[in-house]
Amino acid sequence: MGATPTRVLVVEDEAVLAMMIEDMLADAGYEVVGPAHRLDDAIAMARDGDFDIAVLDMNLGGRDSAPVAEVLRTRGIPFVYATGYGSKAGPGMADGSVMVSKPFTIEELGRAFAKVSPASGPRG
Repeated sequence: MGATPTRVLVVEDEAVLAMMIEDMLADAGYEVVGPAHRLDDAIAMARDGDFDIAVLDMNLGGRDSAPVAEVLRTRGIPFVYATGYGSKAGPGMADGSVMVSKPFTIEELGRAFAKVSPASGPRG
């Protein structure tokens, strides 16, 4: 019997991108939680969800996702920021958070996951 897959919370406000990220993660052997499309939903899922790591869009419908990051930090859950703004660091980046630029590949996301949590590879 295989190990339980790594569970990934996906926080992305654009439905098409969220579906692409979900498919990419599932194809790579991860189990997807969410996605959360709105800030309030993302905060609730970050606070109460059962997952191992998160992919967090920096901008959710024009709102900064820093409150979601803070909940994840409080819970000790690693996360990777995803942004379409290129290499420009957002407000949450001053603390050394790891970021991937959209569009990203599963390899890029996997390397980012490894930076924040070495045990975050797909299992199962």
